[in-house]
Amino acid sequence: MITGQLFKNALISGANNLQNHRAEVDALNVFPVPDGDTGSNMSQTCMAAVGELQVMPDDAPLCDVAKKAAGALLRGARGNSGVILSLIFRGVSKSFKGLAQTDGRGLAAAFDAGQAAAYKAVMKPTEGTILTVVREAAAAAVQADEPDEQKAACVLCDAAQATLAKTPELLPVLKEAGVVDAGGQGLLYLLEGMRTVLCGGEMISSEAPGANPGAPREPARRYRCTVSVALSPNASSAVQALRAFLETKASGSRVTEKGLTLTLEAQVDAPDELLSAALSCGEITAAGIDRQTAEQASAPEKPAPAAPAKPAPQRAEPEKEYGFVAVAAGAGLEQLFYDLGADRVVSGGQTMNPSTDDILNAVLATPARHVFVLPNNKNIIMAAEQCVRLADRGVSVVATRTVPQGVTAMLSFDETKSPEENHLQMHKAAEGVHTAQVTFAARDSAMRGERIRKGQMLGMEDGKVTLVGDDLLDTAYRVSRRLVKKYGGDILTVYYGADAAAEQANALAERLQARFPSAEVNVVDGGQPVYFFLVSVEA
Repeated sequence: MITGQLFKNALISGANNLQNHRAEVDALNVFPVPDGDTGSNMSQTCMAAVGELQVMPDDAPLCDVAKKAAGALLRGARGNSGVILSLIFRGVSKSFKGLAQTDGRGLAAAFDAGQAAAYKAVMKPTEGTILTVVREAAAAAVQADEPDEQKAACVLCDAAQATLAKTPELLPVLKEAGVVDAGGQGLLYLLEGMRTVLCGGEMISSEAPGANPGAPREPARRYRCTVSVALSPNASSAVQALRAFLETKASGSRVTEKGLTLTLEAQVDAPDELLSAALSCGEITAAGIDRQTAEQASAPEKPAPAAPAKPAPQRAEPEKEYGFVAVAAGAGLEQLFYDLGADRVVSGGQTMNPSTDDILNAVLATPARHVFVLPNNKNIIMAAEQCVRLADRGVSVVATRTVPQGVTAMLSFDETKSPEENHLQMHKAAEGVHTAQVTFAARDSAMRGERIRKGQMLGMEDGKVTLVGDDLLDTAYRVSRRLVKKYGGDILTVYYGADAAAEQANALAERLQARFPSAEVNVVDGGQPVYFFLVSVEA
């Protein structure tokens, strides 16, 4: 029988298995743009539940364990894949309501309820995704009608694996890219980790530094390093690589960025590797390396500062009628939203999706009776929408898919109108904005029969790659010109990112102004990662 303890251990095992394979899931990116984050989103969503499950008593009934997991997954959900995962387990939890334990049939019924809950919540379900995988897996388990939980778990996993293999046939973009669906793959890793425990095996351990199933704590390292770096102008990618290094090879790490200065503290076994990673970001202006004593190395280590116990959100009493929460990445973009009247800006965007909890806490900290949330990214909309029923005040999510759409939506707000009228007005205004995005190819690939080499420039129109080039400015100009020709444009705004220079942005703006002399062309220092340029086209 599946008791609360067995289900708890199965979930932790599944979360650890997913975390161990998250990089593989991230790599299953349809387009070669450097924004694969499905594995990271799903993993972080699951790990949000692990912490809460680990402190539950072993004699907790199944229904309580499932309810605790569902709540933690919802609050920790990141990205569309994370939200869908949380919805699946919300359905599982409802199916287990009132049960102290269950059998294989109950497990099958629970996942069938989970897939139904996920499908119900998605407005336009796409087949060939995680939704298809969980639906077919649940259907196979229900049809098997197997009371033995071990056999039922095997049916669930086998059907998920078989369906995952078919996703390229269901979704042409997957077939062209030569990959299976990332969300479905993440779900399979989770289910396989759960099956290990349900079938009597040992809980899969996390391979993250210092993690173990019972009490995750980072191991003491031999060297304590403090480093200050004067960042190069185009250091965004290098800083991301440094953070990835710290995540896998350091403990107790803390990184702060202020302007063009980065300061980090970390414990490592190989300080030379840390210094090399830091040096790639710019000039090292100060460094301190202290070897730990045996006593220090053997002493229990304090939890990493980057992951303290979450404090209760700071709730602000409503003092005004309307407030705004926006999501943005980059100092310039964050400041822009504050200048437009945002009460809170949640740091996040492509490759760094905030959780439902992150957005909810920002909503609760906004002193307004009704809060408008601007996700500014298609992969953050679902997480933001979960706040509507979790908040203690009115929340309207304006489904902005890009930062320029968010800017225009805020500019269209009218404080004399009702929340419903403003929501509609802001949505319509955002829909009239089209965005060109310019980044680089993170890997060799092919698209519509055209070969793409790693490092080439990619021009995107509203999130879809439409141009490939070798020159940054030329690619940015061409993709922007295409948008203006397609939709018209009276106002063009060039937002340049952390890896682009002001001179390049001005050169692009001048070229666009020459091509479209009647248009108003503006330049904004956005400081955003991933994209060299965002170009807003507004008729």
